[in-house]
Amino acid sequence: MTRAFVGIGSNLGDRVAQLCAGVQGLRASEAGLLVAVSPIFETDPVGGPQQGDYLNAVLAVDWSGSAPELLARLLEIERAAGRARGERDGPRCLDLDLLLFGVEVIEQAGLVVPHPRMTQRGFVLRPLACIAPGLVHPILAETVEALAARVRDDTSVRPFGDSSLLLR
Repeated sequence: MTRAFVGIGSNLGDRVAQLCAGVQGLRASEAGLLVAVSPIFETDPVGGPQQGDYLNAVLAVDWSGSAPELLARLLEIERAAGRARGERDGPRCLDLDLLLFGVEVIEQAGLVVPHPRMTQRGFVLRPLACIAPGLVHPILAETVEALAARVRDDTSVRPFGDSSLLLR
């Protein structure tokens, strides 16, 4: 089993219900075991067109398959939730991003791990630091807690609710 971290977000419709659907999709995966769910943060959108605020969290999953298999499962969960890929950085009913897959560094078509923009995003690092503060980034050799401290922006990443909202 490899410990993977998945970013989850939504800014369309019932955002909490969308996040719950993503969590349930991962929980139903035979190859995965959900081991931790961060608190939820409400965040301003980054880039793209004018759109509503996101709810974001991070999930820790012990995965028995490969990183490409986990990515395929994440894309399947997004499709089942009604995600249609359109405009880059556009609004999303459900967004699942593979952030880290153990200590692996992967660069292949359609899959880059660690996620290339995770270190610039408070909406990823703050929830990740809640569940894995001592986790070391496999390329930068810095803890998530240290990375989060550098990008923390309390005006654009705001606490919303605890993980129990996603486990119902």
